[in-house]
Amino acid sequence: MRVDESPGELAVHVNANGATLGGTLGVPFPFGTPPSGVVLFAHGSGSSRFSPRNRFVAGVLREAHLATLLLDLLTEDEEVLDVRTSELRFDLDLLSDRLIHAINWLGHQEVTRELPIGIFGASTGGGAALMAAARLPDRVQAVVSRGGRVDLAGEALAAVRAPTLLIVGGKDDVVIGLNRQAMEHMRGVVRLEIVPGATHLFEERGALDAVATLARRWFTDYLAPPVRPPVR
Repeated sequence: MRVDESPGELAVHVNANGATLGGTLGVPFPFGTPPSGVVLFAHGSGSSRFSPRNRFVAGVLREAHLATLLLDLLTEDEEVLDVRTSELRFDLDLLSDRLIHAINWLGHQEVTRELPIGIFGASTGGGAALMAAARLPDRVQAVVSRGGRVDLAGEALAAVRAPTLLIVGGKDDVVIGLNRQAMEHMRGVVRLEIVPGATHLFEERGALDAVATLARRWFTDYLAPPVRPPVR
């Protein structure tokens, strides 16, 4: 389902080694409220920046004064190829490289260049998010994964320093196991939250609300600037 950008959202383009990636940059509301951080979204296999699930979570994060960037990790031609072959959705080297280009792009935009950065990854995007965090430990301050194939990050897991929240549906048994295995290789702060009754896509009533609440709390805890003590 493709959804047009709404007020407070701006269609943008990110160049990644010659590939032009479509994106939607969202600013917090009420409008004019300075963001305390920015969250980059890495969608899952077969999805895009128009994912209604990620757009819902992004809206909740903007209510918490966080900017958001939803990004297509594949070009239109690559999407056509991937629908036919499914080969690119599991190319985590490619996907994480494009996240890194997006992080660098955020560092050159006036509204986001000084903001701490978090990544929200879904499905294969969860693995790509952790690979990007491992490669840019000084830039990525927090990661949240929704039903993520974080196991696909492989050896990069041990290099992740960003506090990481893994959210998995209670009925998504295979992914729960893969997330627990991945946690054994991670050395930084990592927590697993299981949403009772939820399946892989979190389509059940209240499941996505639980994801958004958990993600908002994690990102506001780790991206919000420290409170300075009053001057006496």
